[in-house]
Amino acid sequence: MELTYKITGGVYLVVNPAMEKNLLLQKLSAALKGGLAAVQIWNNWPDDADKLSWIEAVAGLTRFYKVPLLINQEWELLKLSPYLNGVHFDGTPAGFDAIRQAVGRPFLAGITCSGNLDHVNWAHHNQLDYISFCSMFPSPSAGSCDIVMPATVTQAQAITQIPIFVSGGITPENILSLKQEISFDGVAAISGILSADDPEQKVKQYKDALCITTPIL
Repeated sequence: MELTYKITGGVYLVVNPAMEKNLLLQKLSAALKGGLAAVQIWNNWPDDADKLSWIEAVAGLTRFYKVPLLINQEWELLKLSPYLNGVHFDGTPAGFDAIRQAVGRPFLAGITCSGNLDHVNWAHHNQLDYISFCSMFPSPSAGSCDIVMPATVTQAQAITQIPIFVSGGITPENILSLKQEISFDGVAAISGILSADDPEQKVKQYKDALCITTPIL
């Protein structure tokens, strides 16, 4: 069995299940129309969340647009939900080979590297699909992420050819200034898109800054 999806760059949206579900799905639908590259469900679940039905609802949108859906941290859900295409780790997980065997099917995997090049080396050795650096700028959505120096991203590119995403306080405006210092393949966002009045247009602004065109479905 081969993976149906790949993550090579573009705009990667992290959705927060703590948001009211109908509102979030409405925002996500609009963002997908703008041309997302991937969607991740942050493991910030409400206490009463039905995770599997929540995943299925999100996947109903992502599958229509042929966009991969990943879960944050909780790789065990890959065994329970056929709608998930991968997992994003906040750090290097213990026993990654055992995780692959336990899941029993191919899946996408990415990792937040922060400023730690050891994580980049680990991702390269384990052939992950992408890496993400958080946080490039101060951001309330980035939580406890340390600020990453642009030089760290440049050093990572000498280690691996894995697609690199930057996140944390990323806006269409500061993408342009950041591109003058470093190169990267995509950006990850939460509030920058979900808090927008028009998520579709906001995604297009991110893509314009990245110089990515939206395919016609």
